[in-house]
Amino acid sequence: MLSEQATPVVRETLPAVGGAIEEITELFYGKLFAAHPGLLRDLFNRGNQSNGEQKKALAGSIAAFAGVLVDHPGTRPDVMLARIAHKHASLGVTADQYKVVHTHLFAAIADVLGDAVTPAVAAAWDEVYWLMANALIAVESRLYQQAGAADGEVWREMTIAERRAETPDVVSLVLRPCDGRPADVPRAGQYVSVRVELPDGARQIRQYSLTSAPEEAEWRITVKRVRDGALPDGEVSCLLHDHARVGDTLAVSAPFGDLVPGPGDDPLLLASAGIGTTPMLAILKDIALTDPTRPVTVVHADRSPADHAHREELRALVAALPNATLHLWYEHPDAPPSPGISAGRADIGALDVPADATAYLCGPLPFMRTVRGDLLRRGLPAEAVHYEVFGPDLWIAG
Repeated sequence: MLSEQATPVVRETLPAVGGAIEEITELFYGKLFAAHPGLLRDLFNRGNQSNGEQKKALAGSIAAFAGVLVDHPGTRPDVMLARIAHKHASLGVTADQYKVVHTHLFAAIADVLGDAVTPAVAAAWDEVYWLMANALIAVESRLYQQAGAADGEVWREMTIAERRAETPDVVSLVLRPCDGRPADVPRAGQYVSVRVELPDGARQIRQYSLTSAPEEAEWRITVKRVRDGALPDGEVSCLLHDHARVGDTLAVSAPFGDLVPGPGDDPLLLASAGIGTTPMLAILKDIALTDPTRPVTVVHADRSPADHAHREELRALVAALPNATLHLWYEHPDAPPSPGISAGRADIGALDVPADATAYLCGPLPFMRTVRGDLLRRGLPAEAVHYEVFGPDLWIAG
């Protein structure tokens, strides 16, 4: 928790810092990449830097963390911290990099706020930073230990053993360890990072959910081609779509991610949209093996049946579970609505969701915001609703 002397200073200055946080993070990244260009080339997602999403995510997480420290002393936003830590571990972030970030972040704060950054203000916000950084470092260290890896050493060479087109914009790749040793056993719902070398020599990293069952000897990932029309957005997904072939080698991280249902007999709600279906496939496969009678409500929304990657696989997985139901919504259905298939956007309010259900969401932010809001209005507690974000977390929902 914050010290007694820092708490009133942070409370008093939080509006000013929060109001300027996006300007601060903009300047911070400029300073960081000027001093360490390799971080932009080989660690940070250049697409998210280009469109500003990473800057917004950093600003939101710092402001949210500081707000919790002053409004709820003695507590921490552990769910938010865990989500960030899993992402950092999948990238191979190490403790020494937090010192580099500190240097350039506080230089940016001083530049933006000027004389308002008195020694007391600087000391108070230094506490905020290191409380957050040290919490993340501790979680990331545990994640590395659980993965059996030295800090940051999460990479392994894997061969593409199979490639399959799922839709015109989605391809799945089956990965096999090059060294012949068994692949790590992930938890259902986790993702891996894939690092590829681009034509300009940069080594960019992206995360992809594992769609294989945890018990399978090989891993399968599913890659959606990003079509934003503005490079560098989509540069990794396009390279994999256009050039990744059977026999090629990829650098792949150990599995990470906290969208992982725990054991138990409580009902589950798995709600996804678009490529957000991917972690749900692994979760359903795991349920079939570990607790096939568990009640499960599966919701998926997509543009059309043709755009729905792994559509038949999802249907088969749900059909194999005696207490599972599947509800599909398509904005552009190719046939009149039928039982279990509706036209338009997903409507959780139309479903009978048990009051003691635990929900897992994955998909575009507007979809998850809507579903989460509907569930909270129906009485599900906030701690029972979990989500996974592909890319920077621009929505700190707890």
